Amino acid sequence: MVDRRLVTLAALALLAMLAFMTIGLRGNIAFVVQLRGLKLLALLQVALSIAVSTVLFQTVTANRILTPSIMGLDALYLFGQTALVFLLGGLGYASLNGGMKFGIEVLLMIALAMILLWPLLRARLDINLMLLMGVTLGLLFRSLSALLSRLIDPNAFAVVQSASFANFNTLRADHTILGTIITVVAAALCWRARHVLDVIGLGRETAIGLGINWTRAAAGFLLLISILVAVSTALVGPVAFFGLLVAALAERLMRTQRHGLLLPAAALVAVIVLVGGQTLLQHGLGGASTLGVVIEFAGGLVFLLLLVLGSRK
Repeated sequence: MVDRRLVTLAALALLAMLAFMTIGLRGNIAFVVQLRGLKLLALLQVALSIAVSTVLFQTVTANRILTPSIMGLDALYLFGQTALVFLLGGLGYASLNGGMKFGIEVLLMIALAMILLWPLLRARLDINLMLLMGVTLGLLFRSLSALLSRLIDPNAFAVVQSASFANFNTLRADHTILGTIITVVAAALCWRARHVLDVIGLGRETAIGLGINWTRAAAGFLLLISILVAVSTALVGPVAFFGLLVAALAERLMRTQRHGLLLPAAALVAVIVLVGGQTLLQHGLGGASTLGVVIEFAGGLVFLLLLVLGSRK
């Protein structure tokens, strides 16, 4: 039996997509529909990847206030953009082949994830040590980015700043379609393993007692998380707190830890927030702000709220 809350969320998500595609539709209809369709596909890809990866990450780490950005993937992405601008300049950076740049960014972020996961598999180390390594590497990349930012030309620094926030306006169809295919495949694998995730959510000792190879399962899920985050980040840029926002909302709405309900709920909430937010900013507020900045602000508030509520327990 389908949960009524999921049906309601699905209806709201469809309304948000319909509003995004139809409001203010004028001029060359075919061109506008194609442009909006590409942007909508990117929004859906980011919504699905960030929602699924955050729910999985929180389950594996048994912590509801963590996001995959703690692994340092966002920091590596920003360092890569800053290093390219430093070496090539603003014009050289803008003239880079988009497909090669997209592929290299994805491969670098997945390579960093493999570096973090290898000790976990090799020596059966605790996942907390892996997270500590991710935090340390993230701080290193951010420090290097800050250093390079002070050495580059002020005009080129504006290029780095634009890459520091999610951008849904400069998209290529081939990148978006490829990223969507990878995201759908990874999300499907996570959906097939939803019952394993329910067991892992009970805790490491309980999962091992029930026959789960916790180390291999955790490493496999973390690799899927890294792929999802790498593809979405390389496509539109870093979105650190968005996953925390939608995961917290989905958990409050569904009031369950069953991933068969939590995963689709988080994905639908992410679609509503992203697509609905972009529609509101673009047509209601005349593009007064960018969606990435607003989402990061709201996600940061949710993070602080979760910290305060957790400290009172």
